[in-house]
Amino acid sequence: MGGIFGVVSKGNCAVDLYFGVDYHSHLGTKKAGMAIYSEGKWERSIHGLENVQFRARFTHAVNRMSQMAPGNVGIGCISDTDAQPILVQSKFGLFSITTVGRINNLESLANELMDNGVQFVNFEDGGLNQTELVAKLINQKASISEGMRYAQERIDGSMTMLVANAKGIYAARDLVGRTPLNIAIKGDGSLCVSFESHAYLNMGYQKVRDLGPGEIVFLSAKGVEEAEPSEEVPAEIPAIEVKKAPLQKKRVCSFLWTYYGYPTASYEGVNVEESRYRCGALLAKADKEDGMRPTVDLDGVDGVPDSGLAAAIGYANQSEVHFKRAFIKYTPTWPRSFMPANQNVRDQIAHMKLIPVKELINGKKLLFIDDSIVRGTQLRDAAELLYKNGAKEVHIRPACPPIMYGCKYINFSRSTSDMDLIARRMIVRLEGGVPSEERLKLYLNEKTPEYQAMVEEIRKEMHFTSLKYPTLKMTTEAIGIPECDLCTYCWNGRE
Repeated sequence: MGGIFGVVSKGNCAVDLYFGVDYHSHLGTKKAGMAIYSEGKWERSIHGLENVQFRARFTHAVNRMSQMAPGNVGIGCISDTDAQPILVQSKFGLFSITTVGRINNLESLANELMDNGVQFVNFEDGGLNQTELVAKLINQKASISEGMRYAQERIDGSMTMLVANAKGIYAARDLVGRTPLNIAIKGDGSLCVSFESHAYLNMGYQKVRDLGPGEIVFLSAKGVEEAEPSEEVPAEIPAIEVKKAPLQKKRVCSFLWTYYGYPTASYEGVNVEESRYRCGALLAKADKEDGMRPTVDLDGVDGVPDSGLAAAIGYANQSEVHFKRAFIKYTPTWPRSFMPANQNVRDQIAHMKLIPVKELINGKKLLFIDDSIVRGTQLRDAAELLYKNGAKEVHIRPACPPIMYGCKYINFSRSTSDMDLIARRMIVRLEGGVPSEERLKLYLNEKTPEYQAMVEEIRKEMHFTSLKYPTLKMTTEAIGIPECDLCTYCWNGRE
């Protein structure tokens, strides 16, 4: 995914920007960047993160940037895709831009622009930098705000962005609000705009509000402007127009609560940790109502670190089965394991970072909760590690329904094909080939024999003692906002 953060302050904003970006480190491990404007020039720093933490990479940069005077406008990101923020020389003057999202029609849009004489200079692993494409689309219109809306409307996928110039920051949430963006203020009048609602709290900012789906605002020394800037703004700085989403719908990514969100974060007023407690409690209730033996015969409940822990606590509290940490994550060095591009490296990191506590495993019947089952490789390896350490039974309860479709909006998974997903592979096995869309729909309904057969096939493939998924209704109930306001595409293909 990735995370973005921006600051407009009375004095130098480097330190606030540095810590604000750092608090987004859980959202990506590929690259990160910071850019600050001061007295007619931009100072920028971009580094890779695959083998080192953000703070270590950017210590020298923040020290250098904090000496800039005034240096009061800055944006930064943790990027799971491209090197950014990038600097763009345009008809609007020099600006910096950073984005979060996914462009499915990247190549066709780029070809269209190149046919009209637009040139690209930023490339990633032989391909185009999608943030540069967004910048080039912005430059097709008469103002930055108009260009931002134009870019969002042309993109097949999702796009949230920050664009900074000499006077402030334009902030635009994607058209249906799949990714969050919120504004906060500090006592001295400094403003920040952030993906995560917790990223600024320890710096003295207080949240003002969330941006609505498709909303564009301008943050400056004068505040959050929802009308044209005053005449003292130079002519090259275009007037800001506050624009609401043209589509009357909201589709917030459900995985913000299930997996991506940090426990202290809140989206749409719903805290991540609390939502995960509810999820675990609902899983325990469902087991009890179905007469599932594990609820009365378990030696312990655990969560796969880190995103499964809160749901496991919720399950333990509801079922009155003791919560025990049979796996400990070695947090000093291992980042999130699914991020490296190489699958073998991801699997090896997943294996290395979880250390079993044999004394809590040997001879025990254990139930584990993980945030999801995507490909299944890592969770199957974790189960095998439990058996090797003497576990008698390993029961698995994912915190969300089976994943049936690869994400095409925010890069939840690196899967390049739906056939990478274990649920789809087991369906192909049961069907003897790739099913039609009509046949596939039978596997989306937990009440059908096809669904039950799929779950059983996954259980056998993964070597679990038992496996039970929550229903989509349970998952949305745990999140606590209406299903119609959530993006559930990866579970049911709903656009």
